[in-house]
Amino acid sequence: MQVQINYAGTSASDALNAHIEAELEHAIGRFSDRITRVEVHVRDQNGPNKSGPRDKRCLIEVRPAHADPIVVEHEGEDYHLVASEAAHKLERVVRKHFEKRSEH
Repeated sequence: MQVQINYAGTSASDALNAHIEAELEHAIGRFSDRITRVEVHVRDQNGPNKSGPRDKRCLIEVRPAHADPIVVEHEGEDYHLVASEAAHKLERVVRKHFEKRSEH
């Protein structure tokens, strides 16, 4: 499973990259043989010099083999928390996607 992490409005962080990759492995690692690519977009909505209650955003796009992309996002005040919450949402959506496909 190929993971690409993109940053906008903030600097990349090795610690955040490691956190995101660990969260993704925990959330969707068991489906990695059926996922071709994962793109993560981490963004500071207000830019690096301003803060706000929901200015940190994590959008995750998963590309299952032979299916349309699955996208989830979460906003909040802390990059690690928004990445974790987005990964939890992703786990539910991806699991449901593959359960439906196995029924057919």
